[in-house]
Amino acid sequence: MIYYNDNIILIRDMVKSDAQIITDGESAQGWNATVDKYEMRLQHQAEGKSVSLVAEYQGNVAGYINVYPNSEWDAFANQGCSEIVDFGVLEKYRRHGIGSKLMDIAEQIAEEYSDIVYLAVGLHSGYGSAQRMYVKRGYIPDGTGAWYGDKVCEPYADCRNDDDLVLNMSKRLR
Repeated sequence: MIYYNDNIILIRDMVKSDAQIITDGESAQGWNATVDKYEMRLQHQAEGKSVSLVAEYQGNVAGYINVYPNSEWDAFANQGCSEIVDFGVLEKYRRHGIGSKLMDIAEQIAEEYSDIVYLAVGLHSGYGSAQRMYVKRGYIPDGTGAWYGDKVCEPYADCRNDDDLVLNMSKRLR
């Protein structure tokens, strides 16, 4: 399904061939990427658990995002809230409005299922642009503090500032 097309940016459902293209793009950036993550997203989409989207920029796969209409994990688990998971734009395609358009479409999809959408954002500096984007879009911290490994990181607990140290944020859609 095509969700958006202005002849420069195209937002559509993720397909099997996208998994390797995205993985190769992330690996080229020096990220620790595996195709398994995207194959899992495709499986969830096939099972009706998620909507997995890809953005193309001038015909090239450039970004991705996933919407889980009733997430089963983290702070809003099984509360009927939509979650945005695993959102990214390959570095060579950034600053062309791709991320904003992916978020626009993801929020529209989420709103079909719930009044609130949430997401988790990493706390290290590699997530700085995402942190700023989410705040500008109206996301606020959920008040549970930092999470590590799918559970609340207790005050003064030791943790590692890696991709598993996150802050959950939510936004009221309607």
